[in-house]
Amino acid sequence: MNPKFPVLKNFKIFGIISVLLCAVGLVGLLALPFGVNLFNLDIDFAGGTEMEFNMKQTVTQDIQNEVGALFAETTGQSASSVTSAGDNNQQVLIRSKSIDSETRSKVIEAMKSKYSLTDDDLYANEDVSASVGNDLKAAAFICAIVAIILMMIYITFRFELTSGMAAVCCLVHDLLIMLSCYIIFQLPLNTNFIAAALTILGYSINASIIVFDRIRENLRAARKEPFEEIAERSVWQTMGRTINTTLTTLFTIGMIFILGVSSLKEFTLPLIIGILAGAYSSIFLSASLWNFFRKVFRKKHA
Repeated sequence: MNPKFPVLKNFKIFGIISVLLCAVGLVGLLALPFGVNLFNLDIDFAGGTEMEFNMKQTVTQDIQNEVGALFAETTGQSASSVTSAGDNNQQVLIRSKSIDSETRSKVIEAMKSKYSLTDDDLYANEDVSASVGNDLKAAAFICAIVAIILMMIYITFRFELTSGMAAVCCLVHDLLIMLSCYIIFQLPLNTNFIAAALTILGYSINASIIVFDRIRENLRAARKEPFEEIAERSVWQTMGRTINTTLTTLFTIGMIFILGVSSLKEFTLPLIIGILAGAYSSIFLSASLWNFFRKVFRKKHA
């Protein structure tokens, strides 16, 4: 097979593109310990205010939009989220950046007036600390590190150490691209990102393993052929499957993003970004990185 645009030979081009895409997310992470925050931290991580009302009716999307508009009109700022709550979805939960007690009182009076509520219908009116979000961040970080280490061990035993290193680089690449998008578009960074990131870890590694599996099969069939040529052929042999799987997944998640409520969109958007990044890394980076690490290790042992 002689592809018109060989992937491995143009590794530098794809590598530069990846570095540019990841740079913003990496800078954002490195800046955090120095007190510089480039992210739009939501209430989960930055703290804020929660208010919950019993609406005595099913809280539909239209009601959520009405409450959000009322909150913005009363406070002069948009709510971080307005969602339904309770067993029968008859409560509305408003989450926002921290507002003072006087402003919260205005919101309560506006809700009472518009929806004929009483004092007993106010279920929550409190400031939320960011400590819970910080604990969750720490737990998610530890889980991600453990998962990456275990996946690297598994891939090393199944293939070789250099392929495990390539797979880990692809995973970090995908997560950094997700973070870059959060900074560039100033998307609210909340617990939905953690769930999406952990999901992408599993999705992305599977796409890379498909490529590695085909490389291993072709290595057995053509032992005397150079690794770079075998890897190139394997990438093109699996490219159709990767693209089809990605498009099928994106179609489903895209429909949820288009038709879903705002809380679902906050979860599906990082998933869409991560899936696209995973497809890119598995096609254009995984085999190239494996080939690169093999060359590096051979030079060290030469």
